Amino acid sequence: MPNCPQCENLVTSEAIKCPHCGVILKAYGHQGIPLYQAQGESFLCDRCVYHEDETCTYPQRPYAKTCTMYCDRASWQEDIVPPLQGWKALQFWCRQNRGLLLFLGVILVSLFVTLLSLTDN
Repeated sequence: MPNCPQCENLVTSEAIKCPHCGVILKAYGHQGIPLYQAQGESFLCDRCVYHEDETCTYPQRPYAKTCTMYCDRASWQEDIVPPLQGWKALQFWCRQNRGLLLFLGVILVSLFVTLLSLTDN
């Protein structure tokens, strides 16, 4: 059985709100999703992984006191992947930016054709 984050009393894992202090424990309408709540004057975003990596879309960001998507930065373990270097990094960048490369290619061909037509005259 988990503890209530506010009064520290034991509550059942199915409880939507604490029977002792009344604090809401689950997201409204989503009884399976836990509702994380900030303690005191702090905000959840200060310690959240999603705020840090700019993937959070929560409208109350960066001043959220409650959130269903909170992921504590201190307890979160990212899979350690070594950064790409050299040729592999260039290949990865090219795959991620194909549209930009195509656009630059069209501009270069256009400039080349223009220069050829100017030198023929």
